[in-house]
Amino acid sequence: MITTLDLKDITGALPIFVESEQKEKFLFVLGALMARLISLKKGTEIMEIDAEELLQILDLLGIEFSYLSYEDIEQEKRW
Repeated sequence: MITTLDLKDITGALPIFVESEQKEKFLFVLGALMARLISLKKGTEIMEIDAEELLQILDLLGIEFSYLSYEDIEQEKRW
């Protein structure tokens, strides 16, 4: 179980955002994007930033994100 203290430690380690609330939103959006529960557009709405900015943040953190499905990615790798 994650406690409030654990969440504060995790959010404190994110160098991209200043405000704790923004860091928490980012962690939520990141998890939902990776689980494919939300679209990039929905993620940008939650974060209140544009798509290019969110993609740039993901890139800066070394997080690979693709609009393609897992099957599409595997097919592209075979080409």
